[in-house]
Amino acid sequence: MYDNEIAENEITKTVISKPKRLVSLDVFRGIAIASMILVNNPGSWSHVYPPLLHAKWHGFTPTDLVFPSFLFIIGVAMAFSLAKYTKDNQPTAAVYWRIARRSAILFALGIFLNASTLILDLLLNGKSIDWSTFRIMGVLQRIGIAYLLATLIVLNFSSRKQGNRQQVTGNGEEEILALKDANKTTGNPQVKQWILAGAVLLGYWGAMALIPVPGFGAGDFSPEGNLGGYIDSLILGSQHLYKGGPFDPEGLFSTIPAVVTVLLGYFAGQWLRSQPVKSNTSIQLVLAGLSCLVIGYLWGFLFPINKALWTSSYVVYSAGWDLLLLAACYETIEVRNWRQWGLPFEVMGLNAIFLFVGSGIVARIMHKTHIGTGDDAPSTYAWIYQNIFQSWAGALNGSLFFAITTVLLWWLILYGMYRKSWFFKV
Repeated sequence: MYDNEIAENEITKTVISKPKRLVSLDVFRGIAIASMILVNNPGSWSHVYPPLLHAKWHGFTPTDLVFPSFLFIIGVAMAFSLAKYTKDNQPTAAVYWRIARRSAILFALGIFLNASTLILDLLLNGKSIDWSTFRIMGVLQRIGIAYLLATLIVLNFSSRKQGNRQQVTGNGEEEILALKDANKTTGNPQVKQWILAGAVLLGYWGAMALIPVPGFGAGDFSPEGNLGGYIDSLILGSQHLYKGGPFDPEGLFSTIPAVVTVLLGYFAGQWLRSQPVKSNTSIQLVLAGLSCLVIGYLWGFLFPINKALWTSSYVVYSAGWDLLLLAACYETIEVRNWRQWGLPFEVMGLNAIFLFVGSGIVARIMHKTHIGTGDDAPSTYAWIYQNIFQSWAGALNGSLFFAITTVLLWWLILYGMYRKSWFFKV
């Protein structure tokens, strides 16, 4: 789901050239997936350092940056994978089908992960499956929907020909001048897309603040009274939301602003494609990131920064941090060619979808199996934490070391796959 080439095996008349792949983006993706494994697998949820937890409601922690980073990275990758299509060189029906299929597979994988909990309970513990409370949405479901909508926007809301622009490397002064000349004659290629993105963020804010929820009124941003939770409960049914409601942190309504997170990544990627690989490019990314941080922070006084609601201020604020991280990876890897530090993360980033699904299944199996007999027998997960980590490191540090060890073990598996060139892509 994070591969820079959406249609790399498709040879049609719509293909002009193959875009360059940013190694720095693979490293960034690896940092994001490693962080996700770290925060999702503490030895005990009762003993976790605060930065490794989501904000309780309003607010922002490092953990709250993990999910939007995936969406932002998808957007950056889209700028390269979709560069072959222009106003006069529209993608074929086969390309749209490939995009839709990819989105559907991501959504189906998310459903499979949700269902695996119930299926494992049936297979391992003999519990009957109760589909009446089955959760429909989730991380992969949101990624699939956001990817689909953002791609359709990019392919159909363009104000000019995009041409066959490539990432400019080295000095390349003639290429740079040609790109600048093209911009002068054709204008900004993303005016409509920027306007749409801004309208979505403002519209989401307006809806959440002004549309009343029965029993709570308008402008209630609490878990029980927010508009997003109310709409999701009407469409999906409250029993099918996260833990039975009253809201779902990956709900349908809050997926709308998540599409803008993808688009902001796309805008960053499109801009990178026209820039020389120099430190000045990294500096400009930093300045853009700092601007987003300030705007998002100030907006938060009116529309609180909230990951669970995916508020508009959260979209802008998290994009600011993503731009800073992208700048750091871009400067060290693309500009200065310091690649050794990024290899461990690149290994994980190239197989991110396998790691996400595989780690989810293994963790569920460990929670559903037990060491010993009787009703008090601890799960395999709890037994390993208590006897291998907590016993010598204590509850809090033991929980952290459990998570770190999980990341390292998965890295060893992925490194073996990397050496054999086994890459799982959607």
